[in-house]
Amino acid sequence: MARHELVFRKSFSKVLRSIPKKDVTRILRRMKTLQEDPRPMGSERLSGQERYRIRKGVYRIIYEVTDKLLVVTAVRVGHRKHLYKCS
Repeated sequence: MARHELVFRKSFSKVLRSIPKKDVTRILRRMKTLQEDPRPMGSERLSGQERYRIRKGVYRIIYEVTDKLLVVTAVRVGHRKHLYKCS
């Protein structure tokens, strides 16, 4: 199976700066596993969207998969209490 490329949106990277360093390391390690399997066991497709969600501790990572281009795009990351609230 081909390896997917990881792409981070600017907003994703910006939010990472506000998260404690030890948690950022864990989140990035989890993101790296998506290169081999972009839809791992435990990931959930978000209803009404072409996006997926994985969990890492109290944080949720929202991402998109483009299989034709072999790209996984990190869209959002945040604490589970705040991630899904509308702005």
